Amino acid sequence: MKKIAVVGYGVIGKRVADAIDKQHDMELTGICDIISDWRIENAVRKNYNIYSATQEAEKEMKNAGFSVKGGMTELLDQVDLVVDCTPKKVAAKNVERYKSQGKKFIVQGGEKHETAGHSFSAENNYQTALNIDATRVVSCNTTSILRTLTALKRANLLQSARGTLLRRATDPWESHMGGIMNTMVPEKDIPSHQGPDAQSVDPELDVITAAVKVPETLSHMHYWNVRLTKKASKDEVLNAFKTSTRIKMIRYEQGLVSNNTIKEMFLDMGRPWGDMYEVALWEDMLKVQGDELFYAYVVDNQAIVIPETIDAIRALTGIIEDEHVSILKTNRTLGI
Repeated sequence: MKKIAVVGYGVIGKRVADAIDKQHDMELTGICDIISDWRIENAVRKNYNIYSATQEAEKEMKNAGFSVKGGMTELLDQVDLVVDCTPKKVAAKNVERYKSQGKKFIVQGGEKHETAGHSFSAENNYQTALNIDATRVVSCNTTSILRTLTALKRANLLQSARGTLLRRATDPWESHMGGIMNTMVPEKDIPSHQGPDAQSVDPELDVITAAVKVPETLSHMHYWNVRLTKKASKDEVLNAFKTSTRIKMIRYEQGLVSNNTIKEMFLDMGRPWGDMYEVALWEDMLKVQGDELFYAYVVDNQAIVIPETIDAIRALTGIIEDEHVSILKTNRTLGI
């Protein structure tokens, strides 16, 4: 039973905390943040132990009526590993603290690869993360790229891949604070950062991405053109994708014609927050023409990295050495 801390209780942090709480081989020792609003109220309702990241935050938490167990140092002293889910660039500053206290740590995809020195995707490189001190769970888009391309690679079908990403404008809960309306904003550089990011996990991938920010907040959508190693049938490709337990095949004829209908399905399934941990890939849209493959899928930017983070905890702490065992255990507890 490994003891785990979550630093940063935001969009990802609260989901990681809940996922840890569902596991039988790890314990959520506490959460740590600087906030003292409704988000911490919900953590208290779940009986999570609350720690403050700074002395000023501790005062504000106590003034708001929250019981604070201590500061970040006290929390880190109790745990085997810390999952940092703080906003972009904050984790990089926290890393020195984790190292000084001799704690294993996981950061999220907003940080650079060099922050941890290792980048993680469960179905691709679990074994390389066994018992190491730190890793970075790659971003939502990069996670989806690695899942789909790794499935094709396992089947010896992947030669090269070119993808166009339609990126959500901002997280749904922050849409009142910013985002874009009545426009689309292409990223200046090709490749966009997701392709090189995927190569930080698997340097063998021949992948180039381009991305454009669009005025919606529900999800990302990807379109891919893949050069196969040979002429293949649609069934061969589908069978390759089905080797991943975290790719969910969907069909237009099911009424799943858009990201909002897909989100509604997962809400109806009873997933917390309607979370979609899987890549939702349109089976009936997928087209194979000779040695070329075309497909599209939807990515839940708030949820897809949650199972990866749980598997990363197991790898770094050595709880489970076989990635298939860890992935299956995570899937069962999260309802995948």
